Amino acid sequence: MQARSEALVLLAGSGTADFAYRFSQVALPLVILRETSSVAATGLVAGAAGIPVLLSPWWARKARQWVDSGPRLALVALISAIALALVPAAAEAGVLTPELLIVSGLLLGCGDALANPGRSALLADTGDRWGDGRAVQLLTWQDGLRRLGMLIGPSIGALAVSTGLTNGLLWIEAAAVAGAGALACTVRSERAPDGAVTPSIRDSLRGRTEVAYGWLVRGTGCVTWFAFTLGLSVIGEQRGQPGVYLAAGMTGYGVGSLVGTAISLAVVRRTDPVATAALAWGWSGLCWVGMGLWTTPFVVAVMGALSGLTVVIGIAAISVLITRSSAGAERRALLSGQTVVVNAGSAAGMLAGGPIIAAVGAEHSLIGAGLVTAVVALLILLRSRTRRCHTSPHAEDHHVGRAT
Repeated sequence: MQARSEALVLLAGSGTADFAYRFSQVALPLVILRETSSVAATGLVAGAAGIPVLLSPWWARKARQWVDSGPRLALVALISAIALALVPAAAEAGVLTPELLIVSGLLLGCGDALANPGRSALLADTGDRWGDGRAVQLLTWQDGLRRLGMLIGPSIGALAVSTGLTNGLLWIEAAAVAGAGALACTVRSERAPDGAVTPSIRDSLRGRTEVAYGWLVRGTGCVTWFAFTLGLSVIGEQRGQPGVYLAAGMTGYGVGSLVGTAISLAVVRRTDPVATAALAWGWSGLCWVGMGLWTTPFVVAVMGALSGLTVVIGIAAISVLITRSSAGAERRALLSGQTVVVNAGSAAGMLAGGPIIAAVGAEHSLIGAGLVTAVVALLILLRSRTRRCHTSPHAEDHHVGRAT
């Protein structure tokens, strides 16, 4: 069956690229820190990458609809691979500068703004052709592969770093991204009819208040995510154990999120999606507070697992709302909007994260970021409940379909 084989190709490419990303997540801050001797510079690539994503609602409205086939996705992947290769190439040449990090991040951000929603939309479209309910299932599998990468990728990355392969891991990620694009070349087009209206993210979001609530709580978690990834990298380097703390946290997060992936669809079918998302990120924030108070590899791993278990369920709740309430160009716009929220939020956190960690320390950054995340999640939960109290069941967001 062609749709099934195309779905497997997209999943394989996505999983391979994300697995390699887990290597570079350990290596990139260390390469930048060693080459520039600046903690504040460690978040420049990720921070700069968020700028094109943040601006994508304006410049990428038509471009994201252009990425509607495997070959076009492959072209975007090639641009991303070049952007990724700039950092290790400059490091080997001894010319790595903050300016070059920003250029690499900007190019990578342009690729992410188009490739991430493009791949997810192609996968969901392929699921629609495969059979009823397959779109949500395939996106859940895609997220599951991402969680698997979180589970084993950081440990392999930390092991590679300990053997001196730090820079080589960045080359591996660039090659993996290019390879993932090549795998997608066989996926056929799902182009909209000529003359079809290209919806904006704002227009697609209209009438979907629950999706907006979900994006707000997830976006907050993305902004404060720097305390987990960048903070643990800095803690390991400062304590003479480079990569160990991040590997422990990400491995624990991966274990918890794999469990969460296995039960996520069953949970979100039986619970209020907004409340589920709010509780998920609220709990995750409290876990980061725990990491900051008791910063040992064991505690970091346990707290990471508890965080990953709930966050993946929150992500599934938001994804279900999107995939079951939209299709075609409108779905692509919503998935692009979700990419904007995730990447721009993460980038904003990374840009501010380096200076924050340099000023107050990684442990205090974890505590502060966790408290902010938990408070925002609580406010969204209360707001959602208040809105439901003043809205009859029949007047809820009309775009949200019944769970099946």
